[in-house]
Amino acid sequence: MSPVSSNAPHGQSPLRTVQVLGGGNAGSSAHVRSLAEGLVARGVRVTVCAPAEADRVYDFTGTGADHVHVPRSSDPASVAALRAACADADLVHAHGLHASFRTVLALSGRGTPLVVTWHNRARAEGARAHLLRLLERRVVRAAAVVLGSTSDLVDRARRAGARDARLAAVALPGRRRRADQDEADQERPKLRAELGATGRPLLMAVGSLDRERGYDVLLDAARAWRGLDPVPLVVVAGEGPLRPGLQRRIEDEELPVRLVGRRDDVPELLAAADLALLTSRWESRSVLAQEALHAGVPLVATRVGGVPDLVGEAAELVPYGDAGALAAAVVRLLADPARRELLRERGPRQAATWPTEDETVAQVLSVYDELTQPAPLP
Repeated sequence: MSPVSSNAPHGQSPLRTVQVLGGGNAGSSAHVRSLAEGLVARGVRVTVCAPAEADRVYDFTGTGADHVHVPRSSDPASVAALRAACADADLVHAHGLHASFRTVLALSGRGTPLVVTWHNRARAEGARAHLLRLLERRVVRAAAVVLGSTSDLVDRARRAGARDARLAAVALPGRRRRADQDEADQERPKLRAELGATGRPLLMAVGSLDRERGYDVLLDAARAWRGLDPVPLVVVAGEGPLRPGLQRRIEDEELPVRLVGRRDDVPELLAAADLALLTSRWESRSVLAQEALHAGVPLVATRVGGVPDLVGEAAELVPYGDAGALAAAVVRLLADPARRELLRERGPRQAATWPTEDETVAQVLSVYDELTQPAPLP
């Protein structure tokens, strides 16, 4: 880990930081928990401002941090609660656009340094898209430093007027250790039998059932796989508002696809799969892509957002929304054992180039030091 001044100078109080999370997605919430744990371990006082349900799921207080319930809303009561929580902070770090905007309102008139991390791109259409652009400009111009989890998010922040925008080191936090190989080999056939994939290829997708995930395109591609022998089985782990419509299509079109809902054994499911599929409209540092490459599972993914930089040469990339390209890439891989083996070997090597949790905390601490340590005398 890079050296950073994690401890307060002699006679001074520890650095006091507030992490602001708006509820957020799973990736940003897990990142904040990992960051809180690493900061507390290095002598930093941490308060996490997030909805109570986020603390129940991610147990921020279990890291040694304090938790203050602040609703997702930007109404005056929520902003006042956040302002009170930040009253004695040396620095405030907000995660995501809406949490950052709420923080800008709460810190108005104060000189407290603000760091903002963008984990994902906010998306909207029409008038709401214009509003989001206004929020982005307000946030990045108020922030001392903007950290983006992908290079295109950094570029977006710069275009919006950020004074200082940098690429963030963002680890895959809380990654569970894989079982030893003997145990994994024993579990694989059991899981495949449970899913109905005995004697046929198993294709695994993971993520909430919403429009951004591209599952309509996945179902279009699955029509082409019905002609293969044996027919691959597509298993989608996740839940969301599109489930009824997707299920109707699967039944009406007799597609080889199963929706299995939320699962707490995703690493094991991936380890049992022949291929992993990522069909999203946009991703930053996709958890599915990271888990697949860590596990050495060949991945077919859309060439969007931060995915190309994340996976390098360790995955097959296809355009978003192109069912034909997705179907063809899967067919080629299933027919080419040598290519699959090459991707299995490349995956863990690519994963070894990603930041660790220690490196992530070290980068954040170095930013905090820049913003809070007194400038040296000339």
